[in-house]
Amino acid sequence: MPTVTVIQPTITEKNSTVIRCAAYCRVSSDSEDQINSFMAQTRYYSQFFENSETEILIDIYADEGVTGTREDKRDEFQRMMKDCRRGKIDRIYTKSISRFARNTRDCLKNVRELKSLGITILFEKENIDTANMTDEMMITIMGGLAQEESTSISQNMRWSIKKRMENGTMKMCTSVFGYELVNGDLVLKPDEAEIVKQIFDWYLNGYGTAAIAKILNNKNVQKHGKHCHWTPATIKQMLINEKYIGDQLFQKYYTTDTLPFRQIVNNGERNQYYYSESHEPIVSREIFDKVQQLLSEHKDSFKGIKHNHVMSKKIYCGECGATYKLKIRNNKSYWVCRIHDAESEKCTAKQIEETRITSAFIRLYNKLFYNYRQILVPLQTALHELKIRRFSGNSNVMEIHKEIAQLKEQTHILARLKTKGFLDNAKYLEQTTELTAKISKLQSELKKLTRSDDEDETLEQIEMLIDFFEKRKEPITEFEESALESIVEKIVVVNRNELEFHLIGGLKFTEKIL
Repeated sequence: MPTVTVIQPTITEKNSTVIRCAAYCRVSSDSEDQINSFMAQTRYYSQFFENSETEILIDIYADEGVTGTREDKRDEFQRMMKDCRRGKIDRIYTKSISRFARNTRDCLKNVRELKSLGITILFEKENIDTANMTDEMMITIMGGLAQEESTSISQNMRWSIKKRMENGTMKMCTSVFGYELVNGDLVLKPDEAEIVKQIFDWYLNGYGTAAIAKILNNKNVQKHGKHCHWTPATIKQMLINEKYIGDQLFQKYYTTDTLPFRQIVNNGERNQYYYSESHEPIVSREIFDKVQQLLSEHKDSFKGIKHNHVMSKKIYCGECGATYKLKIRNNKSYWVCRIHDAESEKCTAKQIEETRITSAFIRLYNKLFYNYRQILVPLQTALHELKIRRFSGNSNVMEIHKEIAQLKEQTHILARLKTKGFLDNAKYLEQTTELTAKISKLQSELKKLTRSDDEDETLEQIEMLIDFFEKRKEPITEFEESALESIVEKIVVVNRNELEFHLIGGLKFTEKIL
């Protein structure tokens, strides 16, 4: 039997056999102690991987000064998940489950998604490694505890806020135009206060909110010392703000009791607390009441007008990209670009009478009704054939995900064996190189498959479009809201004489405005 001598490699192989790790950190508030904690976590993970031969730290994702009860509020967490989906990360380290998620549902959803991508997570405090699937029950339990803790903290904070509102000690946390915030109190800013008085005076003298906003923009009036763009909505909010008569209304919004916490307009579901004469007023109560009366009369004049119009947020300006809004004049409906309506010098698009838009849709609809078999069916067939060619000979996406996950787990096991001294460096490199090659091949196949997702959605929408016209028995002579809502995603006003209809399935058709 020959004597075997292992010749150690002279060149260290990089990256291709090294597990790419990420660290996720999160702190709960903006206090100084928590900032120090944030810095400590960042420093800890930076040093943790310095001397590792099998793992490399590719990035530290750290959300600072947020509550963490909703994952869509954590920008760094979302960035980390995107990098995971792009194949940049193999393993995630985090201090605890409560740092990773405070919502059991989100915690499990993300853990399962990462598991399907072949990415494992180590929760250091609980000593849970998702490489071991039996730990999922433990994650559920710990995630539930973290959620309960977060809910309890939130309830305690809300209780203290409610008590302060009830006993009259509640302080403001943000100022409004015309005031500055000093130790939680609103203090008058004379220069801005004069502008507030002028806004109320203009409105009482017949100027609309759009006209007032235009005047302020033309004068380059700043807000809190910074350049801003005044809008009719901003002026409207100022005109109804009770703070300008020295009062304050608390709990205009309230937070839901369950995770994920959301702020909702308080329409009478919760108590509100009105503080009278809490600070120096800018306008008199008499002027304020007159403005409220005018606003109420203006609102009454629009009763009966349909605000949730089927074309709302569907019509876009081809010149500036803004959405169009509905305007009523002399009992006729018009659609006008929001930018042009506010500042005509910034966009030259003209208003369009609604009946011209609906007539254009009727003509397009009838053309498709008579010709969809010649236009849509061949397109559907071509997409079907493309899908068959692409998928022939390829495995199912989930099966490939599972296989990649299994191979990556094998690389983690090899890394642990090498770290504990059970596997020499040469054998480790040989086996991990082979596993890396298999993973790379599977990921290439996966890319080919996932690239077809958009095409699948397009095909599905084309089939819906065909099905829609097949069920229709005759062309239309009058505008049908349901028809436009079913097949049109948006309408672009190319110019005053032409509309571009964007249908479901990515189809675009132009139609003249007559």
